[in-house]
Amino acid sequence: MMFFITLVLAGGIGARLVQLQLIEGKRNRQLAEENRIRLVPAQPVRGNMFDRHGKILASSKLSRSVFLWPATHPPQEWPSKLTRLCSILETPCDRILARLEKAGYNSPLPVRLARHLSDPQATALQEYSEELQGVEVGIEAIRMYPNGALAAHVLGYTGEIDEASLEDYDDRYEYEVNKRYRLGDIVGLMGAEAAFEPILRGEWGGQQVEVDSLGQVVRVLGEQETHAGEDVTLTLDLELQKAAEAALGDAQGAIVAIDPKDGAVLAMVSRPTFDPNIFSQPIDEATWQKLQGQDHPFVNRALQGFPPASTFKIVTSTAAIESGAFPASTVLPTYPYITAGGIQFWDWNRAGFGPLGFSGAMAWSSDTFFYQTAQKMGPQPLIQWTRKYGFGSKTGIEIGVEEAAGLVPDDAWKRENIGYGWFQGDTINMSIGQGFLQASPLQVAVMFAVPANGGNLVKPHLFYDPSQTPSTWRKSLNIAPDTIAIIQKGLREVITYGTGSGINTETMPAFAGKSGTAEAPPFESHTWFGAYAPMDKPEIVVVAFGEHSGQGGGSFAGPKVQRVLQAYFDQKKARANGTPIVTPSPTPTPASP
Repeated sequence: MMFFITLVLAGGIGARLVQLQLIEGKRNRQLAEENRIRLVPAQPVRGNMFDRHGKILASSKLSRSVFLWPATHPPQEWPSKLTRLCSILETPCDRILARLEKAGYNSPLPVRLARHLSDPQATALQEYSEELQGVEVGIEAIRMYPNGALAAHVLGYTGEIDEASLEDYDDRYEYEVNKRYRLGDIVGLMGAEAAFEPILRGEWGGQQVEVDSLGQVVRVLGEQETHAGEDVTLTLDLELQKAAEAALGDAQGAIVAIDPKDGAVLAMVSRPTFDPNIFSQPIDEATWQKLQGQDHPFVNRALQGFPPASTFKIVTSTAAIESGAFPASTVLPTYPYITAGGIQFWDWNRAGFGPLGFSGAMAWSSDTFFYQTAQKMGPQPLIQWTRKYGFGSKTGIEIGVEEAAGLVPDDAWKRENIGYGWFQGDTINMSIGQGFLQASPLQVAVMFAVPANGGNLVKPHLFYDPSQTPSTWRKSLNIAPDTIAIIQKGLREVITYGTGSGINTETMPAFAGKSGTAEAPPFESHTWFGAYAPMDKPEIVVVAFGEHSGQGGGSFAGPKVQRVLQAYFDQKKARANGTPIVTPSPTPTPASP
């Protein structure tokens, strides 16, 4: 009997040994190795972003973070091990368990749980290190935006890569191991951070270390050097950005400033805004929804479509003259209204302005003048020139993933979306930048650059490369010199005696511009103003847009444009004289959790 019992026990032990050593030997050796040898990855420091004058826009700073090593405990033991950790981090345990499950309980890589540890938290984790085996406090670089909410929509923000996006990111670097992404990597999620991610991120490094039963490092087995990301210089001018932010204040809308010679973006503001530093900590879904609010602060209004209103009369003038329907010297009577299809289309002053040429009609923004040009030339020249000016297509700016193409309606679009065809009234409405037409403040700035630079369509961009010539970023629209000249004359007269005369000043070089007010019932109207300066050799285009701001383009948006132009020339003079630049401090109210 004893022999039989001994035989059964020995057989059981032998069978178990066969299972452990032969059948599951490879797996068990791997688990043992993973318990003894760990890969301690070192994430590269993200590259900095600078403005065109070398001033810092985004950088990194060192901060304490806490990590878990999933393979140090079986899955069933983790819930009981996390009670103390959850208390210290003031984080629900189910959230930590969810992150562990996403990473996989057998993952040999650490899982980041929190960044920005406070001194008391770091001390508590050290005191309970025996109880918290598998928990480690490390030092890593986190993203920092020293100017807070300034240029937030351009710079964007960073955050941890999620499981759904990991495969898409990894496909970029399938054969470059040190560049491949890992769950929990910090990546650019918006703006320039996302657009220049391949340049900014750098290459992974790390150490292969041997640890004891308590998880303490015994020795380093090997090391791979980490390569920091490259720095990126943007076309933004930090001081001009500050001036534009101060000019817009807390008004909902946008301001865009570009160089008309090549489309370089000098400033871009959108309101409401947010502080990208809030993303230095992981954001849960509830906090994200709270940040969004009802005003959508993460939407870059400089890249979204709105009716461009009377600023669009630049395109209407071009189409009317270039189509051959009207010579540049045309003079037309204007009226309180005109009638088309039995509908009265009124001038904005309800009275008309008497006989006007193209420049006078631009100065006074006479609607009935442009209604008549639309009636005679018909829809096709107007639609064609609208598209030539870049409307209806993305501009090509690097942060274009967030950009709306806008809308240039035509008969086919209207039949598909509205259910019936194009009427003469649609052409009339479009001639003054209303109806179904949609354009972003950036597209409107590109439009103003055409008369400013003599007839070239520029491609707006954020990457600063002084070695590239303006011709790299523009193409000629082949507009006749007489057409350009009459548009330039009209835009100047807007300032000298027309709808923009209230912002005329002798404290800076002569400038030209155009106002616009778009009806948006049942809400308040949208307002626009665009301008460029100096008249003889333009260096800057500024467009201000007020979303549902009410008032008029000249009274609401015009002064904001004037402030930005004034700041530009004041700063230029200060740099030439070597004196300090004094810029008003913007005081936006960013979204907060």
